[in-house]
Amino acid sequence: WAHWPLPSSAGFVVGHAGLYQALAMFAVAYFIIGMTVLSVCAIATNGALDAGGAYYMISRALGPEFGGSIGIMFFLANVCGSALYVLGLVEAVVDSFGIPPGQKEGTGVHVLPQSYWYELLYGTVLLALCLLVCLVGASIYAKATFLIFLIVAGVLGTILISFFATRPLRVPIRLPHFNGSETDNGSFTGFSLSTLRDNLGGGYGVDYTTGQMMSFSSVFAVMFNGCTGIMAGSNMSGDLKRPSYSIPRGTISAVLFTYLVYNLLAFLMCATCNRILLQKDYGFLRDISIFPPLVTVGIYAATLSAAMSNLIGASRILYALARDDLFGRALALAKKTSASGNPVMAVILSWLVVQVVLFSGKLNTIAGVVTTFFLLVYATVNLACLALEWASAPNFRPTFRYFTWHTCLLGIAGCCVMMFLISPVSASVSLGFLLLLLLTLHYLSPSSTWGYISQALIFHQVRKYLLMLDVRKDHVKFWRPQMLLMVQNPRGSTRLIDFVNDLKKSGLYVLGHVELQDLDMLPSDPLQSQQDSWLSLVDKLNVKAFVSLTLAPSVRHGVRQLLFTSGLGGMRPNTLVLGFYDDEAPQDGLAQHPAFTSTHEEVPLGFPPLRAPTTPKLLSAREYVGIVADALKMLRNVLLARQLENLDKAWELRRAASPPPTIHVWPVNLLRPDSARYADTCSLFLLQMACVLNMARAWRRARLRLFLCVEAGTMPHAQEEKLRQLLKDLRIQAQIQLVPWDSITRLHWQTCRGPPGGPAEEEEEEEGIVNFPTNTTQVSDEYVCAANKLVLEQSPAPAVRFLYLPRPPADTSLYPLYLHQLELLTRGLGPTVLVHGVSAVTSTQL
Repeated sequence: WAHWPLPSSAGFVVGHAGLYQALAMFAVAYFIIGMTVLSVCAIATNGALDAGGAYYMISRALGPEFGGSIGIMFFLANVCGSALYVLGLVEAVVDSFGIPPGQKEGTGVHVLPQSYWYELLYGTVLLALCLLVCLVGASIYAKATFLIFLIVAGVLGTILISFFATRPLRVPIRLPHFNGSETDNGSFTGFSLSTLRDNLGGGYGVDYTTGQMMSFSSVFAVMFNGCTGIMAGSNMSGDLKRPSYSIPRGTISAVLFTYLVYNLLAFLMCATCNRILLQKDYGFLRDISIFPPLVTVGIYAATLSAAMSNLIGASRILYALARDDLFGRALALAKKTSASGNPVMAVILSWLVVQVVLFSGKLNTIAGVVTTFFLLVYATVNLACLALEWASAPNFRPTFRYFTWHTCLLGIAGCCVMMFLISPVSASVSLGFLLLLLLTLHYLSPSSTWGYISQALIFHQVRKYLLMLDVRKDHVKFWRPQMLLMVQNPRGSTRLIDFVNDLKKSGLYVLGHVELQDLDMLPSDPLQSQQDSWLSLVDKLNVKAFVSLTLAPSVRHGVRQLLFTSGLGGMRPNTLVLGFYDDEAPQDGLAQHPAFTSTHEEVPLGFPPLRAPTTPKLLSAREYVGIVADALKMLRNVLLARQLENLDKAWELRRAASPPPTIHVWPVNLLRPDSARYADTCSLFLLQMACVLNMARAWRRARLRLFLCVEAGTMPHAQEEKLRQLLKDLRIQAQIQLVPWDSITRLHWQTCRGPPGGPAEEEEEEEGIVNFPTNTTQVSDEYVCAANKLVLEQSPAPAVRFLYLPRPPADTSLYPLYLHQLELLTRGLGPTVLVHGVSAVTSTQL
């Protein structure tokens, strides 16, 4: 019943604003309140409520960041509201029993001295009374408020009768003056059409308690504080037996009843009291009452009830915040409760904060701040309900169904507009404070198990946009790499994971893993327990990747599954990345990674130790090459990464600016010297990947060096100019370096079956078009070693090399030889990426 103090200030509202504007204020205030009440009722009937009221609703709906931020602001709003009502009660007491200004001694009942410190003392005593009631517990508070309800109901009945029963009279009004006081006369005219006409329009004047000129916004701020009791019931959610039943019925009944009463009182006041009486005597109801002492008692009781309501509400919010550990040890003291469960320390801490606020002095000084805070809380309650409704989660099915997303949106808009109309400065400061709390909690608060509405909303929107992502509308201009990186054990692949993260260029990135087990032989899915370890790995390595795990009888079958099933809609991997198949012993990069060495956690997660060098591998060389062949058959680009674990990216990119680190690019098939073309699909894809790496933020200082292999008598400068024009058309900045390789190709032709252009070569070219090339058998180890030496001799040593990856041979029996040649070609080169592209990825169009 915190609504009840408003009749005592209704004369203030009507006197300054007039009947029309007063009714408009009530309509606006109750429109905002009504929309918020619908949201409160919806959330309150969607599950079990605990202590904390609006804070509990918002935190469980929007997550700990929003919940904690709004919880603090709602706590401050209730604290300031309690201080506001105590100051209002002090004003009423001093008005009734204070020594008139200009007199040294009181007469009759006017015995209380008036000054800032005396009024602070009276406020402290009244607040101590509220503290005693709240310390006893919610049961005595409920009994006290019920008794106050009976008193106020009696007072309201008396006031309504007085408007009809009291004869017209003149009311002397003592006004404070700088050198004493002055007297004015107000009039109670009884029901008069002339009085009603005079009071229809606004007539804003000076507030005699503060000396400030009133306006629509300042009057609305004072008036709205009398309407903030809608949260009184929800604040007691932890003390109610059936909060989901009591909160909707009690709140809606109170709102409807008080709205009717306020409008009735506004009309009666405008029809019977002149503007001087309404503006300059806020206690005029006592002067016109048929039994004045009862009005005084009613005003005191209602205001005291509102102060207690806000104090106990603040304590429950503080207790809920402390219990949720959002602020750690800062609120640890507020967790302590009495044997009956009453949060006594939270009550005492709330009382201390209210006591501090009392030093502000005048009632209207803090009215704007309180109103802004309450409006912000109401807006967030509507936002929580709107988010739940928009997320369309199946578990959001409140039993209270008289709301829609339209009511939530109207409530939010109404709250925000009124906040800035009342006080743009207070609204801006409040929003800034809220943002600061949000950021603080986002980075410092522990993760919760409440569920995050943001996840539900993201899911809802992502699903919608994925359906709109039509693969039939793909265009090469907007191509981006979408990576599937196969990882056998993350302990040996941390730098490779980080490197591929730089290569993805805002595209899809999936970490794939194959577990070699048979589900038929297992009691449950073993991948479920591994999922959290992989997700934690992604978080700690700070890579933007998804995780896809699968069970399969072999690695090759598992990779096929992932290539077929990874991704969704238009977001599917188009590039497979594999580590290189060699005999090097794996090294545990996870134990030395800064993400893990900088924390105090155990070296982490549930990943098994790396295999020993003598332990056999999980897949054979034939199966490894088969995976590459499968990916190419499925029109996936393939990257083979060798010695990427030796790439110290931080050192490479931190070294002296002159010369900057380089990326070497060899866009020619070194294992096919008889087909040295630079503009085929695979070469262009290789160029694109090198360029994408160079575009990554960490690699922007690096320089691309493109190597053009030339033979004598083939017009090398013409080839260079042609390649330079191609790079210009593709907007790729790279330095071109001519590399003579006559001595290398001579080794090849010496071992071939015939001279260049002979029948054997023509047959081979034709076969290369129809089937896989058979050139593998024609390349000698001596030639491959010479090509390796040619690549290695190019100085300075680069940070990483990109080489052309030829297709695997059609004859599967040649797979081991193919892999052997790749090993010879890349031996000792350091970090190297072998690239084979099957799709067009470059565009010269706008």
